[in-house]
Amino acid sequence: MKQAGLDLINRGRIAGVDEVGRGPLAGPVVAAAVILDPDHPIEGLADSKKLSEKRREALALEIRARALAVSIVYLDAAEVDRLNIGRASLEAMTQAVSRLDPLPTAAVVDGNQLPRLPVPGEAIVGGDGSHPAISAASIIAKVDRDRWMREADQRYPEYGFAGHKGYGTAAHLRALAEHGPCEIHRRSFSPVRRALSEVSQ
Repeated sequence: MKQAGLDLINRGRIAGVDEVGRGPLAGPVVAAAVILDPDHPIEGLADSKKLSEKRREALALEIRARALAVSIVYLDAAEVDRLNIGRASLEAMTQAVSRLDPLPTAAVVDGNQLPRLPVPGEAIVGGDGSHPAISAASIIAKVDRDRWMREADQRYPEYGFAGHKGYGTAAHLRALAEHGPCEIHRRSFSPVRRALSEVSQ
């Protein structure tokens, strides 16, 4: 999906945009937008899911040090429930691009849906593995969200968030059944709704 003026995609300040956290039962959806500096390329950028945690952490530090601009937006579980996860993901990406300083001349977004953007944009399926700026955004978003979930684990240790990052693993589902949902669970997701109904019975 494209917007007009995509001749700008091949020149100017191009922002890569990606989000993480669509699938988890708990925690925020996190979007990042990154404008890389063509004069300071970063080696090893790739889809964050294909990198080790140690490599992601190292690359995130390098991206923050070398990029022209980095923006991160968190939409919490309540916002995910209010908007639904699809709309929340798009809204987070819109905000991430809008908060870049300087504003890019164009944006490339991972996936097949293009959020509302303040600049021309293009959605690229598999872009997190093929476009360096999107890979950088994927890494920043993943590292930040994982850190957020590790901090949440200290507040809610009974759920094991540091291990599964909010995804619906067997251990997480057992904890939900035993303890019921906590504040950061997404009540619009069916396993959480079921746990709520069981607790209220």
